[in-house]
Amino acid sequence: MSRDGASRYETIRVEETHEGRRLRIVLAGGKGNVVTTAMARELCDALDTFTRGRHLRCIALEAEGRHFSFGASVEEHAPELAADMIEGLHGVVRALLTSELPVIAAVRGACLGGGLELVLPCHRIIAAPGAKLGQPEITLGMFAPAGSVLLPGRVGRAAAEDLLLSGRTLTGAEALAAGLVDDVAEDPDTAGVAWFEEYVLPRSATAVRMATVAARATWLDAALAGLARVERTFLDDLMQTADAQEGVRSFLEKRAPVWADARRKGT
Repeated sequence: MSRDGASRYETIRVEETHEGRRLRIVLAGGKGNVVTTAMARELCDALDTFTRGRHLRCIALEAEGRHFSFGASVEEHAPELAADMIEGLHGVVRALLTSELPVIAAVRGACLGGGLELVLPCHRIIAAPGAKLGQPEITLGMFAPAGSVLLPGRVGRAAAEDLLLSGRTLTGAEALAAGLVDDVAEDPDTAGVAWFEEYVLPRSATAVRMATVAARATWLDAALAGLARVERTFLDDLMQTADAQEGVRSFLEKRAPVWADARRKGT
């Protein structure tokens, strides 16, 4: 990285390529690249700090290892930690939604839960054939806030409801057919670079930024308002239920959940 500060990150890597025209942000959080509050904060910082270069035309979002991300940290969905976790994750989602630069996500392996919520705001998503994409939060007595807002724009209302309510996953090929991803490639990182070099690199950086903002002008405000609304529902209502807390406990204890089916804890 040519600029000071990138080395301070512990869960991501940041580098510039193509003589400062492409910013590469790589999840590097260990096995499964679980999205923790710390990782979310580092992603927000990187997106704020390293995206102002005059010649920059693109952001690449990639991941180390076999999997893009197993999802957001279940441990950090405990009642005393959930607000920081969700607000951090949604901070990244908002930064990606409002980015003045196109963001190309490269997905291999598992891309689940909060991991998929990081990918959904991106402008182009490229997946490996064997990737597994889904929102399994319902299996833990929860729902996916950002996924609830953004999935319908990708796959349509009916398909989004299917994924959100069933918790099932799609392969890369199934995700392509559904419109969840834009391309499938054996090496999604390389495919993302090729798309950038052919379609974005030759363009004016100024025009790219303006076109990126204009492309979302008619729906961005509604998406941000929807995200704020479901975030409050998640934190103020869902996380107060016995079943949300049982979902966390059962996952950590590696057992089947026992649902109370109560609207509020203790009722």
